[in-house]
Amino acid sequence: MTGREQIEELCRRLGRAHAERDASGIVDCYAPDALIYNLAPPLSTRGLDLDETAAWLATWSSPILIDAEEVETVVSDALAWVTALNRMHGTKTDGTAIDIWFRTTMCFRKLGGVWKIVHDHASTPFCMDGSFRAAVDLEPRQRTQ
Repeated sequence: MTGREQIEELCRRLGRAHAERDASGIVDCYAPDALIYNLAPPLSTRGLDLDETAAWLATWSSPILIDAEEVETVVSDALAWVTALNRMHGTKTDGTAIDIWFRTTMCFRKLGGVWKIVHDHASTPFCMDGSFRAAVDLEPRQRTQ
């Protein structure tokens, strides 16, 4: 399997782990000291905590579906990165339907012959009108109002 195919398979595994709400499956995709810039606070963390991931997954009653568009992948011998616009949708345990788009950049490194995510940056734009409201109502190819 080529490096690109391995990276694509790792991304599919990560997507399946979210859909199945499998905390171990999610955490296993990351290097133990991966630098994470997640949607939720704090600004950054190192590594994914299994218990925190499981607690977040427990707030969902449905599979967490993540669809990617405008995916760009660059792979070298030992480093790779993927950028995408992701749609996360599903239902929370309180019945709230979630359907948001956000931006991601994931960097990968081959560690011991196995590709792992070493940096994950997820973000949403925010309104520059003084409200600083997160613009979670955007979709690909849609301009802000």
